[in-house]
Amino acid sequence: MPGSLNESIAKSQPPLADAERSAPKKEQNGFTSEQKEPLAHDGVKQSPGITFAAQDKLPRLPIPELDSTLEKYMDVLKPMQSSREQRDTATAVQEFLRAEGPELQARLKKYATGKTSFIEQFWYDSFLNFDNPVVLNLNPFFLLEDDPTPARNNQVTRAASLVVSALCFVRAVRKEELPPDTLRGKPLCMFQYSRLFGTARVPTDNGCQIAQDSGSKHIVVLCKGQFYWFDVLDDNFDLIMTEKDLAINLQVIVDDAQETPIQEAARGALGVLSTENRKIWAGLRDVLTREEDSNNAECLNIVDSSLFILCLDYTEPKSGAELCGNMLCGTSEVVKGVQIGTCTNRWYDKMQIIVCKNGSAGINFEHTGVDGHTVLRFASDVYTDTILRFAKSINGLAPSLWASTSPDPSKRDPESFGNVSTTPHKLEWDMLPELSTALRFAETRLADLIQQNEFEILEFAGYGKNFMTSMGFSPDAFVQMAFQAAYYGLYGRVENTYEPAMTKVFLHGRTEAIRAVSPESIDFVQTFWAEKSAQEKIDALKKACVKHTNHTKECAKALGQDRHLYALYCVWQRAVDEEGAEAASSTGMSSTDGYASPVDGSASPNRHASSPPPNANTREHTTVTKSQSPPATNSKQQPTQQMPSLFSDPGWDKINTTILSTSNCGNPSLRQFGFGPTSGDGFGIGYIIKEDS
Repeated sequence: MPGSLNESIAKSQPPLADAERSAPKKEQNGFTSEQKEPLAHDGVKQSPGITFAAQDKLPRLPIPELDSTLEKYMDVLKPMQSSREQRDTATAVQEFLRAEGPELQARLKKYATGKTSFIEQFWYDSFLNFDNPVVLNLNPFFLLEDDPTPARNNQVTRAASLVVSALCFVRAVRKEELPPDTLRGKPLCMFQYSRLFGTARVPTDNGCQIAQDSGSKHIVVLCKGQFYWFDVLDDNFDLIMTEKDLAINLQVIVDDAQETPIQEAARGALGVLSTENRKIWAGLRDVLTREEDSNNAECLNIVDSSLFILCLDYTEPKSGAELCGNMLCGTSEVVKGVQIGTCTNRWYDKMQIIVCKNGSAGINFEHTGVDGHTVLRFASDVYTDTILRFAKSINGLAPSLWASTSPDPSKRDPESFGNVSTTPHKLEWDMLPELSTALRFAETRLADLIQQNEFEILEFAGYGKNFMTSMGFSPDAFVQMAFQAAYYGLYGRVENTYEPAMTKVFLHGRTEAIRAVSPESIDFVQTFWAEKSAQEKIDALKKACVKHTNHTKECAKALGQDRHLYALYCVWQRAVDEEGAEAASSTGMSSTDGYASPVDGSASPNRHASSPPPNANTREHTTVTKSQSPPATNSKQQPTQQMPSLFSDPGWDKINTTILSTSNCGNPSLRQFGFGPTSGDGFGIGYIIKEDS
């Protein structure tokens, strides 16, 4: 650790904390098998806490009837197809019902027996076998509203305040004191909260793994591409630092990071490697750790096992669009051939709290184990707690968001903290020549990816939820039809649109896909842009909104078509793989025999806060149908090895090619939220419907 950092700490830290700040941190040498695959274990301990108290009472996700799902499938495809395409899809559906469908449905039911959810593992695999960079492709972002107290809207003060509130949330989850989410009085599944902290997406040669240290008690701070860490919790999950102590630590880190010229620091900004293609990143992690005397393995473990990452950016984005871009993928700025933008001040394999120099703050999160609804609760509670703690500093009788709070760290005996170190430690990576070269390539590819996307925001103040409901419209349906009308007005056609419906009323529920295009929506957009009366346009809008609302209700009951069909597809692919393995064992041939993994990159997920696994239209990827077709060279293939007609029909490609990827997620704590598009010619639209805007 640089001497300047040690000296700064010695001058800045309060005397009370000196004794416990000297304790070294005991790092694990790696994750246990359960830590490496936490998604394979429920991980929720049965205890008297309230957070997970309703888990055993939640119903399991239902497997819909096959004929019902296929009927809905044809209904959502029909308005986007020509008459000939409709006939072809109808023929494929009938063939599927007659041939493979019933057997695959039976296999799915057998597979689901004893499992928490019939779709869960397929869902995780679709994310973890996604090979493209997660930045802009998978990770969504939230942009928080500014702190309502202007004096707190500077970087260090805001960051310290957000970290304290985040740690209070961690404590509430781990002590199971966080009140469970509810919807119209019904409890929602809280499982995702157990996977929110201490979690990392770790790339390997065979896809990624989700690793978790459930006892993690430190955070990692990134500043100008340089890494620092210190402990923030004790073994009882109580906070061991006051907000003032945290602010001192963060200021020391900022001061130390500034001593290294930004272009020099950028040459060692290893965080940019987390933006690489996953297989490349897996190979680079092997390079990082291959030298036995290197401390890179320990550095990686400290980063992976941290509660979360705090990114302190040196920039002050001026416009809302620039702020959103900074939270989603960082800025790209090349000076004298070196990338010095904030895009290198990130670690995309974990949840990140990002704070700009002017105090603007947001969250970027790894999406595999958690959806937007879960992270929204975290963001909302963190924002609320920062306000309530400020109120309590004025009036000690002000309410608290938490059932209990940590003892005041400044009044505790330092010995009671246990084996912790609250002194900031700088991670010193061993920079091999190969890593320096890899950094340059990663920066180039990331800059190119950022330039491929445009960022725009609209803060519409004309009206909001109150007006829409007063006119008899569902606000969400109203906004969805606005998207349809806007796209049709620009391009003269409709395209496949995706919106997630939350299914957390079920155990381990995630989302179902709402397909917004319907005969009613097409009639509306055509009427809207035609020389029709205002009343005719309103009538068409009402019909389209009613249709969308009814479809949304079905999907919220987990009775949509996308998840069920994707599970059937995965079951079929598993059968192919099993038969291929048997054939290989008898012939000595490769077990893969040219077949794709049941959840390889071509079955990649839509890239935002509530994404469906089966989307196949990522930039650099072909469709599910094309990439997963079995080879035609083997004339003795078994029946199950033939691609079922449903999945080889162009309709399957169309429903899994989303042009308008949308999501409604937000409340007054958020200023904006969003995600990247799911196709090269598509749009990623995150929207927040407030009372009057």
